[in-house]
Amino acid sequence: MTLLPPDLKRLKPLYYLAAANKFLLMATVMTLVAAILLLQAAQRIASVDELLSGLHALRPMHLLLGAILLTTTAIVYLLRRPRPVYLIDYACFQPREICRSPKARVLEHARLSSFFSDSTADFVERLLELSGMGEETCLPPPVQYIEPDCSLDQALAEAEMVVFSTVDDLLAKTCISLDAIDVLITNCSLFCPVPSMADKIVNRYKLRDGIRVINLSGMGCSAAVTAVGLARNILQVLPWGSHALVVSTETIGSNFYTGNCRSMQLANILFRMGGSAKLLSTCGLKARFWLAHVERTILAANDAAYRCVHVEEDDEGNRGLTLSKDLMAIAGDALRANIAAVAPRVLPASEMLRYFLLSMARKVLRGRRIRPYIPDFRMAFQHFCIHVGGPAVINSVQLGLRLSDEDVEPSRMTLHRFGNQSSPSVWYELAYIEAKGRMRKGDKVWMIGFGAGYKCNTAVWVCTRPSSNASGPWDSCIHRYPVAVSKKG
Repeated sequence: MTLLPPDLKRLKPLYYLAAANKFLLMATVMTLVAAILLLQAAQRIASVDELLSGLHALRPMHLLLGAILLTTTAIVYLLRRPRPVYLIDYACFQPREICRSPKARVLEHARLSSFFSDSTADFVERLLELSGMGEETCLPPPVQYIEPDCSLDQALAEAEMVVFSTVDDLLAKTCISLDAIDVLITNCSLFCPVPSMADKIVNRYKLRDGIRVINLSGMGCSAAVTAVGLARNILQVLPWGSHALVVSTETIGSNFYTGNCRSMQLANILFRMGGSAKLLSTCGLKARFWLAHVERTILAANDAAYRCVHVEEDDEGNRGLTLSKDLMAIAGDALRANIAAVAPRVLPASEMLRYFLLSMARKVLRGRRIRPYIPDFRMAFQHFCIHVGGPAVINSVQLGLRLSDEDVEPSRMTLHRFGNQSSPSVWYELAYIEAKGRMRKGDKVWMIGFGAGYKCNTAVWVCTRPSSNASGPWDSCIHRYPVAVSKKG
């Protein structure tokens, strides 16, 4: 008498589920082998009829205790298991036409300004040619004066214009009640007024008194990913179905550099207006994406990494953001450390096995005749949103991850159309992918952000519901993209 053929028919759905994941398939096969071995061992001790009669002989109390034990174990597992967090929707700031700042205007103002020397103006001209930006990037009106107005009032007006219009767009998209927002997180690295930007949002929209409010500053261009990770952690301890509003921006006017130090002029050239707002929840009924993983890497213990992006004063007392010449090398170190933590969670088994075998071979042969193996992350992700720090940053990540030009197209086009918008830039890249109609259900997106500290923060998103109407910052110009851009920088 055998029980295997009829029972195998019941395992058919489990097989199809396991086949979708190699690790799960291996675990299923091992479980089945163990069950068969245990059944064969039990049949040697007693026949199947004797085993069934032994089960019938158990007292009801024993069966009840066993059921309670299994139920308790299942409840504890479910309670300790992290809740999934979803992205309901997002919105990006769309600058007005009055804010458009062509490169010719930026160069003309640099030559006419009393702040800059002729050599600085020449340097600005060379930077503009290598910046990878087009003619439609935007700066706030006060910065477009011949002598920029860097006052507090103008900085507040700029921040409110970006933040409030972006939040308005998100609320219109999601139709969520303001009382349903349980958490508010804002991030703006270089501008931190009192009251904070988070407090200004609460006051503007009259959010409820019990809302949890957090304002992040000084974390650089990776802060949007940091804020998403923080929102995920807070939602884990709130009741199911809670909502978190995450708002990211950076101000330009209050941080305009008026000196002649070349390492500080880079920020004036690359940074442009931008902002994003995201609504996250543990309820996925109307969600567009599922947050699969967030990984944060910080190298601040290293002095060179700590000072590679720094706000300081030059010899004449002018405050500005300085970028170290070691920035690219440190960014590479941060990315490699982040990849080492992310790879085991996202790569398929074949890539992990290949990486492990080649790494062992390099150690045995001490690296002779064997190049370091770079896993093919295109087997794990369909889309990449790489921080638009500049052409050199995009080129470096493309080369390091062996990505195609199409993989980095969202980054290059975002840099061309909008410039470096600091932490919100990865959301403009996601909007570009959706505006081109490339997002499909089940597609995985890898967001990669770099920031002061030095940090490399990444987030993995899985599309659960592609947008039927991808309205956003690319509405008026998506038909013109992609365009040919220089890869030099």
